[in-house]
Amino acid sequence: MARRKIVAGNWKMNMTPSEAVKLVEELKPLVASDTVDVVYCVPAIDIVPVVEAVKGSNVAVGAENMYFEDKGAYTGEISAPMLVDAGVKYVILGHSERRDYFKEDDVLLNKKVKKAFEAGLTPILCCGESLEQREMGVTIDWIRLQIKSDLVGITAEQVASMVIAYEPIWAIGTGKTATTEQAQEVCKGIRECIAEMYDAATAESVRIQYGGSVNGANAAELFAQPDIDGGLVGGASLKADFGKIVNY
Repeated sequence: MARRKIVAGNWKMNMTPSEAVKLVEELKPLVASDTVDVVYCVPAIDIVPVVEAVKGSNVAVGAENMYFEDKGAYTGEISAPMLVDAGVKYVILGHSERRDYFKEDDVLLNKKVKKAFEAGLTPILCCGESLEQREMGVTIDWIRLQIKSDLVGITAEQVASMVIAYEPIWAIGTGKTATTEQAQEVCKGIRECIAEMYDAATAESVRIQYGGSVNGANAAELFAQPDIDGGLVGGASLKADFGKIVNY
């Protein structure tokens, strides 16, 4: 069975609530699609107005992060039940910026993945290597370590329903894009890792995105690869180009 493509925008720390609503209204007609799942992953403060603004459209809303406890004395954090109640369907976990700037490790991310599933959210789990790691030739080893660590205790059925995003850290926001061959090679490696951990059916079901300077010009070629099921899009998700990516 063919996997349905999924294109998610990661807005990062951009867009005030009023700007977010304006952007959604502009993008709605541009990202209309019957064949591709479209997700806006927006800053926490934008979630409620954006959920309202996308009503009646094909767009689902995702969060950029969450905590692994349901409630408690965790000042500044947001829980999975809060996200679900606000109408969120997806959550990005383990983005390289969270791993790097906020020192999130795989033990923490495993807790978050478990909590997302428990709450009924679909995780978009990010993995990726630095330029140094690519030059050392350990890309696949490193990413396998991330995937295996982050999915401890996660069932085959859960993995089949989730999204994994491969984002080479050296290609995020730098304008550098992995070549189509590089992107396909790693996404294939991720699928092979899932097949080893679980089985072929699970590996065939899980959707794997490429992220890292995806734009309207390179989307079609990237998404045509057998193991690339869409994109996690940064900067280009904040402008009309996102429509071109969705309708590649």
